[in-house]
Amino acid sequence: MAKDQLMPYEQAIEQFEVVIGLEVHVELNTKSKMFCGCANEFGSEPNTNVCPTCIGLPGSLPAVNKKAVESSIAIGLALGCQIAPTGRFARKNYFYPDLAKNFQTSQYDEPIAFDGKVDIELEDGEKFEVLIERAHMEEDAGKLTHVGGATGRIQGAEYSLVDYNRAGVPLVEIVTKPVFGAGAKAPELAAAYVRAIRDMVKAMNVSDARMERGNVRCDANVSLRPRGQEKLGTRTETKNVNSIRSVENAVRYEIQRQAHILAGGGSITQETRHWHEDRGHTSAGRPKSDADDYRYFPEPDLVPVVPAAEWIEEIRATLPENPALRRKRLQGDWGFSDLEFRDVLNADLLDQVEATVAAGAQPQAARKWWTGELSRLANAQDVSPDELAITPAQVARIQQLIDSGDLTDRLARDVVAGVLAGEGEPEEVIEKRGLKVVTDEGALVAAIDAALAQQPDVLEKIREGKVQAAGAVIGAVMKAMGGQADAARVRELILERAN
Repeated sequence: MAKDQLMPYEQAIEQFEVVIGLEVHVELNTKSKMFCGCANEFGSEPNTNVCPTCIGLPGSLPAVNKKAVESSIAIGLALGCQIAPTGRFARKNYFYPDLAKNFQTSQYDEPIAFDGKVDIELEDGEKFEVLIERAHMEEDAGKLTHVGGATGRIQGAEYSLVDYNRAGVPLVEIVTKPVFGAGAKAPELAAAYVRAIRDMVKAMNVSDARMERGNVRCDANVSLRPRGQEKLGTRTETKNVNSIRSVENAVRYEIQRQAHILAGGGSITQETRHWHEDRGHTSAGRPKSDADDYRYFPEPDLVPVVPAAEWIEEIRATLPENPALRRKRLQGDWGFSDLEFRDVLNADLLDQVEATVAAGAQPQAARKWWTGELSRLANAQDVSPDELAITPAQVARIQQLIDSGDLTDRLARDVVAGVLAGEGEPEEVIEKRGLKVVTDEGALVAAIDAALAQQPDVLEKIREGKVQAAGAVIGAVMKAMGGQADAARVRELILERAN
């Protein structure tokens, strides 16, 4: 839809009440799939992690993954939900090429968890309570790759390839109740909620929580109603939004799009929509089905899930610290400003910084390493910083060598490069590459004298109070000694000579 068909955001908020609902799908990181023994691995060769069960061959029988049930219960508990004394799987019938069985094994009227809530705090400190309707277990579908065309979507593609490796991967779908009262902050609230769910499941280690891989993705429901009207408006569902920023932008776009249509006397079609990050808009998918259209019925090949009360309490005892409380604690412990801490959060580096501090580095040094040099190197390799071949303990050790004067910042970057190249621990890299700081003052004095011989007026300038003139000599000494001189000690020696 063209931009001139969007109502200005402020006008849309003034004229209509926004109601949102969010369905977050969380892929679990179990070793095997939900109903079979195939490996649950990302990045395998297409159609190698498959078997008769997950591609729906006749006569194959499913069996429930106990670890997936345990992780689902843990998610329900973390959401403040009640855990159902019994839960039943159902067949959700619909056809799509990446769903080989022509039905999805899911939960319908008997979910594993229900009636919870999540407290969300926005950046300005305003708090919202998001009510959880249910969290239910199901299996993921396969993945389609559309070949040809300009967008990578099915429209305009010459043909499509299907990979069933993801078919049968365990999913937990977390469904909110309608969220009222967010007003202009509805897009920000949606993004903050998805971030909270992502952080929660990552902290629990039940999901890899990599949104760019689809481990966490959101279906964002948006409807508008004229202010003062009780009846809910017709909703749209923007499917499979897989970044925090995109969730916020997609919700904002739908508000403006729907407001323009309604203000012009039109009506909203209940449908799924797709978010196009590159062009910043949604497009129509298919008419949205209601539950009756899926012809749910109990899965005849699976018995109900009946978790024992003792097992539930054992799982509850393993839950980690609430991510929001953890963030507040760490920011206070580290003394970071809001901006510094936000940089760490936005880069998804909280775990790395925390581990580096725990290994002995000062918080500010740990932050600078991960948000600076290590992020730069990761970007150059097109990976995330936590995928680099360097551990927080190694980063902390390199910083300790800087603090002790054994390395300069420049030499430390060379040490990092050596560790990443597989040359060993920091001390081994230093030994192999000859990177230790030169502490022999005789060698430093000789290098200073050589530099001063080329710049004889520097000492006189320093005596006249122009101390910054020492910088040129320091630079020359550092260059001559391959960056292995202690710049602070070189400066001291130059000032001593001038005095």
